[in-house]
Order: sequence, then C-alpha cells, then structure tokens
Amino acid sequence: MGLLSWLLPSTEVSLVHCEQNQLLLQKKKSDSKDDKEKQEQVKLIDLCRQATPPTCNLNPLLFNGHLQTGWTTIKENVEIPIYYKRKIFEQDDPSFPGQFAVDFVVPPYATPVDDDEASDKARKYTLPSGLPTRTAMFTKNELSSLPSEDTRPMLIAIHGLSGGSHEVYLRSALAPLVLGDKGWEACVINSRGCAQTKISTPVLFNARATWDVRCLVKWLRKNFPNRPLFGIGFSLGANILINYLGEEGENCQLKAAVACANPWNLELTNHLLKSTWIGSEIYSAYLGSSLSGLFKDHVEQLEQHPGLSLEAVNGIKYIYEFDRLVQCALWGYPTEGAYYRDASSIDSLLSIKIPFLAINAEDDPISAKQAIPYGEFQQTPYGVLLATSWGGHLGYFETGGSRWFAKPASNFLDLMATEIDLTVAPVESKHDEKSEDVSTSVQKTPDRYSFQPMRRRWFRSEE
Repeated sequence: MGLLSWLLPSTEVSLVHCEQNQLLLQKKKSDSKDDKEKQEQVKLIDLCRQATPPTCNLNPLLFNGHLQTGWTTIKENVEIPIYYKRKIFEQDDPSFPGQFAVDFVVPPYATPVDDDEASDKARKYTLPSGLPTRTAMFTKNELSSLPSEDTRPMLIAIHGLSGGSHEVYLRSALAPLVLGDKGWEACVINSRGCAQTKISTPVLFNARATWDVRCLVKWLRKNFPNRPLFGIGFSLGANILINYLGEEGENCQLKAAVACANPWNLELTNHLLKSTWIGSEIYSAYLGSSLSGLFKDHVEQLEQHPGLSLEAVNGIKYIYEFDRLVQCALWGYPTEGAYYRDASSIDSLLSIKIPFLAINAEDDPISAKQAIPYGEFQQTPYGVLLATSWGGHLGYFETGGSRWFAKPASNFLDLMATEIDLTVAPVESKHDEKSEDVSTSVQKTPDRYSFQPMRRRWFRSEE
C-alpha cells in the first residue's frame, strides 16, 4: 500500500466460485408456509455473500500484511473469556499410536486450585509449566455426563502451527458462536505436543495429520448422535482440515467448514519465504524457533525415534530445516519438498463434498497470494473463496482490536446451522451444455482417463 492507501485505507473483498456449476442448498421450511409448499433453495455463493460483511475497514495504523501479522506478537489486549475443559484421547488407529488433547468450551468456572484431578497435579498429561489459562481437566464425573442427545450445532476447531486452544485468533472466531445466545457447542483439537500437552509416543503432528481429527469426529458422532458437526481450521490447521475433508469425500460427517489463512501449496509458500530476507529471517526463523521449542519440550519421547539426530536438531533455525531433519525422519519422507507436496491441500479441495468457505488475505506474508488456488475454486461447486486485498496472516485487525475475518467465518457457520436443512444433501446445478459458449467450454476427457485429487496423480483407469 502507498501513502494514499495508508491515509484512506480500504480493503477489496472478492468471492471466487464456480459459476458454471452452482451448489444448491435446501432451506429449512418456514413455520408460516404450507407443508406441501416446495422448500426454497439457496445457492452456496449467495449464502456466502449473506455471511460476508459489506465492508472490511481495518486499523489504518496496521496498513500492510506485515504489520497486521506482527501485531499479535507485539500487543493484543482484547479479552475473550472462553473457558475449556480438557479430555485426553488415545488414538485407536495403530498406525498413529499416542495420545492427544481436546479442549471443550464450557461455562466459566473458578480455577480448580485444590482439585488435583482437574489441575493434573501429577502432570500425567501436562508439561511441568501446567495447563493454559482458563483450561482444566475434565474430572471422571464430568466426563460421564458428557454424552447427550441434544441437537445443538457442534464446531470442531483446529489451530495453527504449534498453537493451541488458547490462541486469540481462534477464540475470536469461536466467541460469536459460543459466548452469545446462538446455542453452539465447540471443541478444539490440540495437535500432539501443543497447548502444554505431553506426548506418549515419539509421534508429533505434521501438515496432513488428519488421523486425530478422524478419531475425534468418530467419538463425537457416537456420543452426540444428534448434533450436526462443523469444522474450522486456521493456517496449518486449515490445511489439515481441507486434507481431512478431501479424504472423507462423500462420507464426510461434517456438514460445513471454514478454512482461514490456509497456506494451500506448502512447497511454494516455503520457497517464497526463503526468497526474501524478511521471509527467511523473520517468518521462517520465527516458525522454526517455535517448532524447535516444541521439540525440546518433548525431547525425552522424541529421542527414542531411531531416525532423529539430536545434534542436528539442536542447530535448527528455519522452518524448512525442522521439516527436513524432524518431519522427514518421523514420517519417512526423503526430502522436505516431498513432504510439502504430499501434505499440501491444494488438490484436496477438489475432493470435498460438503459446503465450505475459505478466507485468505492476498497480502498474507506466510500463506502467500501466489499459492491461493483461484482456479480450483472456479471448478468446484462445493467451495467459495473469500479473498481480501489486506489482512495479513490471521490478522484482519479492526480499530479497537477485533478481527474482521471472524465475522464472515462465524456468520457462514451459523447460517448453515440455522437456515439450511442439513438432512437434505446439497445438489449440484449443472450448467446447460447446449447454451455453453464454445470458446470458453472445457474439453471433456474420455471416461478411461481421470484425475483423482487425493491421489494427486492423473492416471488411466483399468479397462
């Protein structure tokens, strides 16, 4: 942004979607209408337009993506009183053994100073520094009362790299749904080793760690059989969420989802970070330092992995070095490039079969504009991309400290829960091929050829 843009800041907002093939959602019946009357349908793009505020006026003092991104690490004085109770899950998939923590939003409570079980005084599941603020362990009695037959909407949130349920950006998005009278329930899945949790096996999270999400969804579906489930992910958590939705495809148990500041193409975003001084020495170094600190917190478990060299890990400075020396060793990738290509969610979005909204700022210095899949969103009817010219990485700070991106994110989810009949599957509205402009039509390939998004390979099918 130039001087004039700083003096009169404005943010361009655009919605990118598939125009030729719209997704139609069935609206709930109105009490005032005759039951025999045909239910009204709404296009996904129109629902997203309704969810998006007409203006995006950000703090003029934070007039570019770097300032918007950096403000969180400098000062953030917005109070968001969300309280959690924590449950420890044991992964039931033998390929990914170990435990992980899920924090459930609960009504406010007094800090349990004298309750050894609630504070995990023995530090069986928690690092020596203790639980995060406003977080306590579920007691056995509280856990026994968790299952419910209620129909309240339930949101599953996935935080960003090395973060947790305590992150302000995450609580900013949850607050409109869980602190008011909208009736939402929510939980946050903490990546292994994050949010002060111990790991029980030498297994950390990675950029496509969908297995713990799947385990949680399975448990929620069993214990809250009538609750419609929704998802929201932030940064790396958005990448994990999109991969999960793509892997589940038509069998997905979630009704809708939001992805905020997804990096999408991890190989490209990491290359772009290395290509500039600020990208390398500020962002890549900061992320590398965060991951190195996480590794040190769990070194006793991780050093048991035969593929890790502790001496090499101690010299890590940048995020790509961590991915090369730790993630590749833990997960069997030959190079960090192979890891990035495998974990990227840019192709996964083409396999998603539930309505979803993605929110990206084009001046995001981490989830770069060059990696945003505009073309893919023009091909899938199930997703809409909300792109803004300004906002940084999960910043979007308005004057006063609130975050703009939380508004369209929470609005979209609440509209899906309150106005859409979730018992009726969305329907694709194919465009009329006879009236299609030949100059813009896409040449169809023979049936024996196919691109499978989750294989990330084009192949010839068996005849």
